[in-house]
Amino acid sequence: MEDPDVPRGTIVKVRNCIGFVLLCSKFGFRESWPFMGKIISVANQKGGVGKTTTAVNLAACLALSGRKVLVVDMDPQGNASSGLGVNLKENQRGVYELLADDLSLELVVYPTEIDTLKIIPSNVELAGAEIELVERAHREKILSTALNGVTEEYEYVVIDCPPSLGLLTLNALTASNSVLIPMQCEYYALQGLSHLLKTLQLIKKSLNPTLTVEGIVLTMFDNRTLLTGQVESQVRNYFSEYLMETIIPRNIRLSEAPSHGKPIVLYANRSKGSDSYVELAKEVIKRTKGEMVFPKVEPQEIAYEEWIKENKLRDFSKK
Repeated sequence: MEDPDVPRGTIVKVRNCIGFVLLCSKFGFRESWPFMGKIISVANQKGGVGKTTTAVNLAACLALSGRKVLVVDMDPQGNASSGLGVNLKENQRGVYELLADDLSLELVVYPTEIDTLKIIPSNVELAGAEIELVERAHREKILSTALNGVTEEYEYVVIDCPPSLGLLTLNALTASNSVLIPMQCEYYALQGLSHLLKTLQLIKKSLNPTLTVEGIVLTMFDNRTLLTGQVESQVRNYFSEYLMETIIPRNIRLSEAPSHGKPIVLYANRSKGSDSYVELAKEVIKRTKGEMVFPKVEPQEIAYEEWIKENKLRDFSKK
């Protein structure tokens, strides 16, 4: 964690306390926040709202900020996998094997072009998992069990959900700390938003009490159309507490990037689409800092004789 421009000995090893955070801020280090990591599902039962685009590009921007990030592709279409340049070949293992065969996590994690970004890919075989897992005990918690301990290694886990509220999405939401909802500025998307939020409340009540809404992010935003402005106004009126400040514009570069197997920050890093996802990542990081809870440090008891000996002091209790 030492900076080459800072004299040696300047950095004090005071991790897991406020002093370390202050040192990071002062010298501009990439902060090492004392929390166990966060699992974010990117979900919306309506298709074509920019869900996979948001999952891939948010994860890439978080990774390029220095965070260790894992993408879990829970969509049988496998678009998040191909969008990061990972395509499962024959005999390669992915999310399906993780869920159906109870494989260990390290056997299904693949690298990407970004060193700090890894992915658990999927393919069309995952479509059969919903049928196969129906008869399993605690079927809605299979992914949660598989990801047990993952937040000790990764600071963010981003799950790309399929466009439905089936068993795969239920597994993702049960395993998550929060849900990010991409929403296209169209009437049908607005109509389904209330239903999705009610579903999240049911999951919170029965399966995952800690589940929260990370936010609603408006995607494919085109301010040239009257409908876009009307939908945005409705969302601000009725769901203002969830609405993210960042808005993702309709951008041709965002549409082109998946065909090259790259996130937008690697394909066209000076485009409006790239800038908007960088801002979204900053907003997610900012919110995570706001949720951060510093661990309580209990004082360690030490015998008087040991303290004297460790500090090489004279023991005045002895004559």
